[in-house]
Amino acid sequence: MSKTILRGLSQDNHPDTSEALQRDVPTVERRPADVEMSRVLKTKPVSMASDPSSGAITFWRHDPLHDVVKAMADHVIMAFPAGPVRFERRNGKEFVNGMTRPGTVTVIPAGSSSRWDIYQPLDVVQLYLPHTTLQRVGDEADMAAPGDVVERTVHPDPVTARLLLSAADALDGSEALDSLFRYQLTDLLATRLLAAHVGSPTAFQPAIGGLSPQVLSRAIERLHSDSDADVSLAALASDAGLSRFHFCRAFKESTGLSPHAWLRQHRLERAMNMLRESDDPIVSIAAALGYSSQTAFAAAFRKLTGATPTDWRRFNSNRSSTTAIALARSQT
Repeated sequence: MSKTILRGLSQDNHPDTSEALQRDVPTVERRPADVEMSRVLKTKPVSMASDPSSGAITFWRHDPLHDVVKAMADHVIMAFPAGPVRFERRNGKEFVNGMTRPGTVTVIPAGSSSRWDIYQPLDVVQLYLPHTTLQRVGDEADMAAPGDVVERTVHPDPVTARLLLSAADALDGSEALDSLFRYQLTDLLATRLLAAHVGSPTAFQPAIGGLSPQVLSRAIERLHSDSDADVSLAALASDAGLSRFHFCRAFKESTGLSPHAWLRQHRLERAMNMLRESDDPIVSIAAALGYSSQTAFAAAFRKLTGATPTDWRRFNSNRSSTTAIALARSQT
């Protein structure tokens, strides 16, 4: 089995850190991460979703590369859906020779620069996280001030890798549902970065208790809305008078589900009702539920139920949505 080999000018307890390198690059010289990655990878992302207040998630499929990744304005976190692919990384302090593989993450702190040699085509999902987002999430979670982000190269972290790879599923589909998921996922990944990939430990203050009945009712009313503009994690949290972090914790305490999971289940129930109680074409149902295409709706429906909308309609025409959901879950 191939092992990652790291050679450094000095060996200590944190061989992946690049704090000095980050401090040496003035902020004014740092490029937006998506701009720098497009330059280095010499292609466009397969899919991308971004929000100025949170960050961006991209899925890339690129050819072998041999170039220097210059200092970027954002922290970059990468996860690999498949592997292995051989690579080398050099940054003047250390040399890493290894293989990409699932269950690992690579973290490039804002301001860091390295030469990368990747010897085969590679699929990778990347999160571009502004430091302002990291600070906001830390403040909302009542965490101690974070230390410097630690540079990682194929670092074992299956939790973060799984979270980031799940974002690829949200880059095409229902705009409202996937936007809410990305907001939650970005904040969750920022929390994970603070907990596992900074130079000093952080302390969390757990949220206690759920939403009041009135606040929960307003939040559910917003989630029921057909208006994409209303399904915003920032708007939901603001209406409740809470930060995003504390709203998600309190909503799950009240309902047993995160806002995204609740909305996904609600959309699934609506889809089942429409399939069972009407003869509307699948494409019309997909559009009514906010999906970008019939294909995106069918893929999401099959992932949750194990059946295509057409097959489900044929089999469940006389069943209640509650019974159908229970049956679908028992079969997956």
